[in-house]
Amino acid sequence: MLSILRKARLKDKEMRILMLGLDNAGKTTIVKKIMNEDVTTVSPTLGFIIKTIDFEGYKLNICKPTCIRSWFWKKMRRSIMAALTTISRGRGWSKDPANYFEKTDTLVWVVDATDRLRVDDCRQELAGLLLEERLMGATLLVFLNKTDVEHCMTEDEVRQRLELDLIVTHKWTILPCSAMTGKNLIEGLNWVVQDAKDRLFLY
Repeated sequence: MLSILRKARLKDKEMRILMLGLDNAGKTTIVKKIMNEDVTTVSPTLGFIIKTIDFEGYKLNICKPTCIRSWFWKKMRRSIMAALTTISRGRGWSKDPANYFEKTDTLVWVVDATDRLRVDDCRQELAGLLLEERLMGATLLVFLNKTDVEHCMTEDEVRQRLELDLIVTHKWTILPCSAMTGKNLIEGLNWVVQDAKDRLFLY
């Protein structure tokens, strides 16, 4: 069920997207590509990235924190959350950044299609996130990134290894993509927006 506040925000055509994944999955590059920024020089995220894009009549607020398993995230979580408080107040977001999960409309989970060794870690982290009460009601978009690289994992392989078909608590989809070429990134945003329309009967 959509919360009253979340539903009201969707009616105003504003969405909040939380982008997470293991380190080196390509999250920052995806955000930069969506924003039509240079993707040839990308550094690991220290802290977080917040971008806003107007897409198909919707205002999409994309938040990409540092890698959830990184040393920096574990050690600096409080500082990151404190900084989010300052930014969120200026943008009309929650004054308590811990509630950002609660305000999330879509969770974008980025998977590195070339990283077979850490698929189990990826599955465990995603499963833990989906148990987060504050993410209940959010939809899940799995971006299978780096599919332009030879010998990468296939969509079916990742779907099975992440056990996506067992997910019944969240509406989800998986899309092979490439942060470098832009393949399927717009299609992913289209899915996010269409899902919002479907939930609010806005056709």
